[in-house]
Amino acid sequence: MLTQRSKLTPVLAVVAGFAAPMAMAENRIDTQLPNAPKLAAYGDMAVGVRQIELLHADQIDILSIDPAAPKPDTLPVYDRPLTVEVWYPAADGATGATDFKAFLRDATTEVTLNGQAMRDADPATGTAYPLVIVSHGYPGNRFLMSHLAENIASKGYVVASIDHTDSTYRTQAAFGSTLVNRSLDQLFVLDEMARLSGDEASFLNGLVNADTAGIVGYSMGGYGAVITSGGGVTEASIGYTWGAPHGTLAIHQAGSDTHNALPDPRIKTAVAIGPWGMNTGFWDAEGLSGIKIPMLFMAGSEDMTSLYEKGVRAIWENASGTNRSLLTFENGGHNTAAPMPAPEESFRDDERLGFNVSAHYTDAVWNTARMNNIAQHFVSAWMDLYLKGNETAGEYLELVENSNDGVWSMNEDGTPKEDHSYWKGFAKDSAKGLRFEVKAPE
Repeated sequence: MLTQRSKLTPVLAVVAGFAAPMAMAENRIDTQLPNAPKLAAYGDMAVGVRQIELLHADQIDILSIDPAAPKPDTLPVYDRPLTVEVWYPAADGATGATDFKAFLRDATTEVTLNGQAMRDADPATGTAYPLVIVSHGYPGNRFLMSHLAENIASKGYVVASIDHTDSTYRTQAAFGSTLVNRSLDQLFVLDEMARLSGDEASFLNGLVNADTAGIVGYSMGGYGAVITSGGGVTEASIGYTWGAPHGTLAIHQAGSDTHNALPDPRIKTAVAIGPWGMNTGFWDAEGLSGIKIPMLFMAGSEDMTSLYEKGVRAIWENASGTNRSLLTFENGGHNTAAPMPAPEESFRDDERLGFNVSAHYTDAVWNTARMNNIAQHFVSAWMDLYLKGNETAGEYLELVENSNDGVWSMNEDGTPKEDHSYWKGFAKDSAKGLRFEVKAPE
């Protein structure tokens, strides 16, 4: 079939060819493919987006600690800055630009992205919406999962996506800071969103129900989500020479007073996509048994960063104290489901990085927009079930384990026959290469 591009007349094609280098890349984050599952579709609400700046006072300054020097009597502290992007339901008739700027993985190239959220749009009024906190990988930034953030905001959520200091493309620093601060950042943003929802001077006034909150974390964001959900780390991981200096990770050790006090009852559920940590011994079965909220895990079966069998799947298997599910993308890698589609400007080799910049966003097997749509579908169902109590959404999570085994069997009027077992929400022949497994508390 001819595409619109191939239908251009020769003259127009020449003109378009000369114009292309001067045209700005569109870089859409809101792509909905024809085979997108049902709940991937945007909701009925317009979406606004704004940036806020937060300051977490008196935090341990990991970067100022010399791991080779003796442990000081008093650890240095600082006020930790966090930039947060907030997507929210917008008022009827609200307006605003739908393009925004973000830096690529190379930390120097700033690109324009396009979605549906309107910059600084007036917020909806009269309703406080559940909160979803989004936490990127190492390195990453608050826009890496923007495709998911604005999508679920359109369904009646406020979404706060964090730029984790020392962990973004432009601030990447000692890994120990990420290990210690990731969960603390998530909980601080929860507190701040609750505070701002009660601040008459804030656009968030009355907009956020922080008592009903969830977390979506990718890679190191997933590591943080596991800790925040109750998964305490091992004693061995606290002593890693390449990890957090002078035992500063001990605040998250399983069984410690500090970690026992960490889980917040306002956080009702979490989604961890390719969570890192099990692959290097940060958890064991005892520590993971501390997770008491329902969790959805997503992973590629060929994840070479967090690992699959000894990584993400092992976390899911050992989180024995709660209901948890695992969505597996067969043959997917570490970039499964979370990153937005690779911006056009990323398709180039970078000498400093030593790889093509687009590799940070793409997968060797799966189409990124396809994975994004599947993630949008499952996160929508999961959050609607556990944050809104929507039992109908739970029907989209009652699936035969292997999507390839689903049977499509429909009556002429479109109702399912008794033997119909195809994945709910997926069109015929579109649920392929996926597994969805469920475990109850043990």
